[in-house]
Amino acid sequence: MKSKSVSVTERIIPIHSFRNLFSIFMIGLSLFIAPLPAMAAWQINMSPGVTPISHAIYDLHMLGFWICVGIAVVVFSIMLFSLIRHRKSRGVEPARFHEHPVLEIAWAIVPFIILVTIAVPATKTLIAMNDNSNPDLTIKVTAYQWYWRYAYLDQGIDFFSKLSTPPEELQNRAKKSPWYLLEVDHPLVVPVHKKIRFLFTSNDVIHSWWLPTLGIKRDTIPGFINESWARIDKEGTYRGQCAELCGTNHAFMPIVVRAVNESEFNQWIKQQLRGTAYGKNT
Repeated sequence: MKSKSVSVTERIIPIHSFRNLFSIFMIGLSLFIAPLPAMAAWQINMSPGVTPISHAIYDLHMLGFWICVGIAVVVFSIMLFSLIRHRKSRGVEPARFHEHPVLEIAWAIVPFIILVTIAVPATKTLIAMNDNSNPDLTIKVTAYQWYWRYAYLDQGIDFFSKLSTPPEELQNRAKKSPWYLLEVDHPLVVPVHKKIRFLFTSNDVIHSWWLPTLGIKRDTIPGFINESWARIDKEGTYRGQCAELCGTNHAFMPIVVRAVNESEFNQWIKQQLRGTAYGKNT
């Protein structure tokens, strides 16, 4: 009786295992592709924002991302080539050595160059983030449980900003609006193309004023002042939230900033001083 010949590859990895792996791969691929139409509105990457700082943060993020992609491509390409080219089924004998001076120097120098490439723009961005000099407008932000207070120090304007989502939506008795939990009664109004200095503190516990499109995230700490600044390039409404767990209603502390042109901002200032914009000043 003739015995069936079996190749070295089949002895190591049975053919049916390849078929099973291929089937699993195709099922996984189909599960990933199927929901893509529903994912069209998803935003995977971070937003470039509307301020010089947010642009710098985005560029730094993309620099790090592409460096990681490059490292992954090089490393996995070498691994894949080595696994295929030097597999045991080809009769390749493993090399035996304990040191390789050129390789060891290379894998010390290359990471150093990569770190310097990232560190230089990162340092410039950090320095720019903390340059609060020569502002055109100074606003003090005070956090409370669970709302914000804004004071325009040069204009003498002071008001509270609270969640304005209707109770019916909070209790699931009405359809939720597109800005559910991201709407307030009195938004912060600022001019575009002006350097705005923000001073952050808190009246009770630690909160965090987080507005991604402005590139700002600062903790508000009782008895302590944190600083940041922004120069908004584009008119619009920008939204954020408290990013520090601060109690029961932490999820109900939205931030809304309206960026308007200078003439509209000056008009709003006049209305606020007369008490016709948000009512009587606090």
